[in-house]
Amino acid sequence: MENDLSNYRKSYEKGALLLNDTPENPMELFQKWFFEVDKFFTEDENNAMTVSTIGLDGYPKSRVVLLKKYTYEGFIFYTNYLSEKGKAIAQNPNVCLSFFWHKAERQVIIKGKAEKIAKNLSDGYFESRPRGSQLGALVSNQSEIIENRSYIENKLSDLENTFEGKHIPRPEHWGGYIVKPVEIEFWQGRPNRLHDRIRYQLQDDYNWLKNRLSP
Repeated sequence: MENDLSNYRKSYEKGALLLNDTPENPMELFQKWFFEVDKFFTEDENNAMTVSTIGLDGYPKSRVVLLKKYTYEGFIFYTNYLSEKGKAIAQNPNVCLSFFWHKAERQVIIKGKAEKIAKNLSDGYFESRPRGSQLGALVSNQSEIIENRSYIENKLSDLENTFEGKHIPRPEHWGGYIVKPVEIEFWQGRPNRLHDRIRYQLQDDYNWLKNRLSP
């Protein structure tokens, strides 16, 4: 099988990113960009991000999850701690997050360390989820092999009966991670592939060093 994609072309012309126009803290620029894409491209799932980890087998693996909160400290998402990504983070907390907002011709790449958030914070978010999503966290032994879909559908049905009219507790193996960044790169597409790239690197004094990178 062969499929030549060499003629796929797009000219990026929707914006610019100049070093002198960027704030000293990259989280302020992330907030600005996120607000802009969320305002103008409301039909997209703008909080979707790729999380890359180094697996137990030594290979990197990437998957899309949803960003649920960000602060000056970092980026928070929720998952099963016993999943493939959870086991990978337990062994090596160095991860990479990336956002690609194609309609804005923007990308953000974040390198950082992931750590579990406080249990009460995971409890609070779990309580805010729809009951179906709460039950889904109980049903799925994420990343484990199952025989067929009927297995989880039947398990869900059983749990619906068990918890009908009752409080659904957060399982201990499910909760949040915060990724505390050590490097953030902002990419703005430009014509002729001369893209703008601004990289922030966290220094020992907790200030950020920023530089323009060649495209």
